[in-house]
Amino acid sequence: MIRAYKFLLRPTVRQAQALAEMLRDHCSLYNGALQERRDAYRHVSKTSVRYGQQSAQLKEIRAFDPERQGRWSFSSQQATLRRLDKAFAAFFRRVRSGDTPGYPRFRGVNWFDTVDFPKDGDGCRWDSTPHDPVTRVRLQGVGHVKVNQHRAVAGKVKTVSVKREGRKWFVVLTTEQEQPEPLPATGSAAGIDLGISSFLADSNGGFVPNPRHGRRAAAKLEAAQQALSRFPRRKAKDRTANHRRAVEKVAQLHGKVRRQRLDHAHKTALGLVRAHDVIAHEDLRIRNMSKAPAPKPDPGRPGTFLPNGAAAKAGLNTSINDAGWGVFLTILHAKAESAGREVIAVDPRNTSRTCPACRHTAKENRPTQEKFHCVACGHHAHADTVGALNVLRAGLVRRDANPA
Repeated sequence: MIRAYKFLLRPTVRQAQALAEMLRDHCSLYNGALQERRDAYRHVSKTSVRYGQQSAQLKEIRAFDPERQGRWSFSSQQATLRRLDKAFAAFFRRVRSGDTPGYPRFRGVNWFDTVDFPKDGDGCRWDSTPHDPVTRVRLQGVGHVKVNQHRAVAGKVKTVSVKREGRKWFVVLTTEQEQPEPLPATGSAAGIDLGISSFLADSNGGFVPNPRHGRRAAAKLEAAQQALSRFPRRKAKDRTANHRRAVEKVAQLHGKVRRQRLDHAHKTALGLVRAHDVIAHEDLRIRNMSKAPAPKPDPGRPGTFLPNGAAAKAGLNTSINDAGWGVFLTILHAKAESAGREVIAVDPRNTSRTCPACRHTAKENRPTQEKFHCVACGHHAHADTVGALNVLRAGLVRRDANPA
């Protein structure tokens, strides 16, 4: 199986400058390749430029610009061109499926934060000084950079990536390792119902509180963004020191919220995986759930619109995004696969309106957000617990219908 490791880099001042220059030059290569594709298609011949053609030009580009493009790893530059090729492949896939296309855009220096090395030993070397007790990674054009390795790396290192987050630098490794031993069976199965008031409710009656990290940091974020808004928009190289500090403050606050959300998702998913052999959850379309409502034109007054609940929906969308359901479900599936557990996604329709006792389904069964009262048999329970019970039942039915 493939596992990723992320470690903090501790570069010297010169190494940090070289890392920033490496990102700048890869960003320039990405934008130049994108411009070439745009120009070729706008030509009367409607020519399509592929990855193979652009990769074949790298040798000439490196010879023409040895001080910049010639400094860096050839393979990492090929990976940058593949990144652009994947962006175009995704664009055409969305066009064919009728989704919003989203044509690939030019990247500013501050929006290009990762350089990939497809193979350990080709332009990079993990643990490049094994005789030294301090772990280092060697990067072509940068040197041997210290790594804060807080855990052992198991398996063979396949790829190495360098990533910038604010003022910090990280190295991300992907390793190929044997499938780990599954956790001992517990004989337990659980359904979970994701929510806003509580992060999740399980079919055993338990609740995980919603930490609301974004809401807690909202006041600080608002103050930091107001301070940033006082500066006129400038390119990164033209910003004053105070402007740069204001930008970094906003980025630091957003980064802290993101890390808190990830930490909560990891701990919650790990608890579920250790406790249950089978975990069922709703197959949520989170992107559709957090869309803004469509405007309602007023037929009696052209050019005006009727109330559509956009303000209330905006608050709900903020709470959905702050909960981080998508991140949590991704982490849950990954941890379950490593532990030999089974995760089943089920159709969420009517899970909170169906009585777990008599199977009667009606909108009236849920008079409030938290209360469930079956109008047929009188069953009382918390609405989220009822949803989790129905999710578990649907998950077990699906598992029995499709045995592994």
